[in-house]
Amino acid sequence: MHRYDPGRQRLALGLAFLAGQVDATGFVVAGGYFTSFMSGNTTRLGVDLATAPELALLPLTIIACFVGGVTLGAMIAVRYAGRHKRILLGVVTLLLGAAGLALHLSRDILFMALAAAAMGISNNVFSRDGEVTVGVTYMTGALVRSGQGLAAWLLGRPNIAMRGYASLWLALALGAVGGAMLHARAPDIAASLPFALAGMLFLCALRIEGRAA
Repeated sequence: MHRYDPGRQRLALGLAFLAGQVDATGFVVAGGYFTSFMSGNTTRLGVDLATAPELALLPLTIIACFVGGVTLGAMIAVRYAGRHKRILLGVVTLLLGAAGLALHLSRDILFMALAAAAMGISNNVFSRDGEVTVGVTYMTGALVRSGQGLAAWLLGRPNIAMRGYASLWLALALGAVGGAMLHARAPDIAASLPFALAGMLFLCALRIEGRAA
């Protein structure tokens, strides 16, 4: 995070917030499955295979859609380097719009599939040489870096490279809280809000890359 200018840092925080919002909505809709937390879905897949094999198709479908999104996003990031942020977020916006429509129509599985693909794609927004530099939909690494940064500070050896990751985790957590509360009180708005948020992030990416150019 520390390598990026404030505009890109804000974009990363916005993506983490979006991921939390979408993930919380998916968790509620699908009864304990996730649109971006594939470790959790993998655990659910293992439990389902062991106890109720007929339920295993859902986590397997979500994981496949997420990996497909990551693959497509990585190809776009390499092919359109320098413009990839706007293109990726444009695709994410369209997918989340379609996912919101699916949720309005009570097509919950289709919502999960489209949202998982969108979250997979979004992980390539911050990438360099084919590798993700900032994970915006999963926070285990961010919490590890935050803990390492805290340890360095306690030892009197502050490390600037560890800064910003706690904020990334907080953004995802706040997005999850907002997504869950909104879905409980206004499910129709909760279905459409990710589309609007992604559109705003697309405009931010357009501005950032326009300045860089």
